[in-house]
Amino acid sequence: MEYDFKTLAELYKNALLNDVLPFWEKNSLDWQHGGYFTCLNRQGQVYDTDKFIWLQNRQIWTFSMLYNQMEKRETWLNIAKNGADFLAQHGRDAEGNWYFALTREGQPLVEPYNIFSDCFAAMAFSQYALACGEDWAKDVAMQAYNNVLRRKDNPKGKYNKTYPGTRPMKSLAVPMILANLTLEMAWLLPSETLENVLASTVQEVMTDFLDQERGLMYENVAPDGSHIDCFEGRLINPGHGIEAMWFIMDIAKRKNDTQTINQAVDVVLNILNFAWDAEYGGLYYFMDADGHPLQQLEWDQKLWWVHLESLVALAMGDRLTGRDECGKWYQKMHDYTWSHFADPEYGEWFGYLNRRGEVLLNLKGGKWKGCFHVPRALYLCWRQFEALALKSV
Repeated sequence: MEYDFKTLAELYKNALLNDVLPFWEKNSLDWQHGGYFTCLNRQGQVYDTDKFIWLQNRQIWTFSMLYNQMEKRETWLNIAKNGADFLAQHGRDAEGNWYFALTREGQPLVEPYNIFSDCFAAMAFSQYALACGEDWAKDVAMQAYNNVLRRKDNPKGKYNKTYPGTRPMKSLAVPMILANLTLEMAWLLPSETLENVLASTVQEVMTDFLDQERGLMYENVAPDGSHIDCFEGRLINPGHGIEAMWFIMDIAKRKNDTQTINQAVDVVLNILNFAWDAEYGGLYYFMDADGHPLQQLEWDQKLWWVHLESLVALAMGDRLTGRDECGKWYQKMHDYTWSHFADPEYGEWFGYLNRRGEVLLNLKGGKWKGCFHVPRALYLCWRQFEALALKSV
């Protein structure tokens, strides 16, 4: 089925505003203690009240971003405030590091064992500060961002389980998220910091983690960018690689760097060709670069965020380059994603399918899935197709 850009823009806008956001607005707000419930079953009922810092911050970001970029809805700002006030009070330890999990009331449950809580805090409070205009929120954002810069070379710090020095390795997750985070915080950062961090993270992602021969993005490499022949060293995480590439496109378009944009599109297409399940459709969660068995038992599951990030990357690639392959792959990914993950009956999207595309867990939110990937992707795809529709008039 062929879709026109205007129809696609309407589809994404409608799903965002009339399906996904109402699900979270109705079911996730903890007005009593602050913050959000993210463990929601298919119907939206709460099945666990623990609060995971990644997801709390991501929901603050989502509603703040929509308030800033789409419409100044007071309800959206109030939802963001409910999370921001809760986390400002309970989210950090005495040294200012962000915990991983809290009880419903805000008591710490899991220590700040890596920097991703800090990354999402910086993202969240940057957008929230822009929305509410409060200096204290800017301070929280900058403190979290400086934490990330300080800890990026040793993201787990004292919580790192690996023995030092035997097999040093760095992960794609750190530079890719730092690149996106830095662009998110452009309005708060000195221009020199902004340009330096963007340039160095793009360089690291596209040089050290990209295998030039295979055109694939590796999840872990040695500090000098060389490959390591072990489970982690051969790991391909298709969703991460594709998400990183639309971050790179987003950064490159600031300077009309068409070469980098096209290189990122090439990588997206290579990953899709490598990771598409020819038998059942959809993208594998994890793969081994050399085809060896994986240590991740969930390697063949089909996950919501992997497919949504692919839709964003393909829509963005189409808008920025007009390349036919983006449109063809978009059609294929659209048909699979919308027919398998969306849940018209109860709203929001399923997160976890088995290899055959059957719903494996019928939750709508949990420890890792919250109000973030679905609304962000719907918003970004809507905007890409809106721009494409205007261009084609």
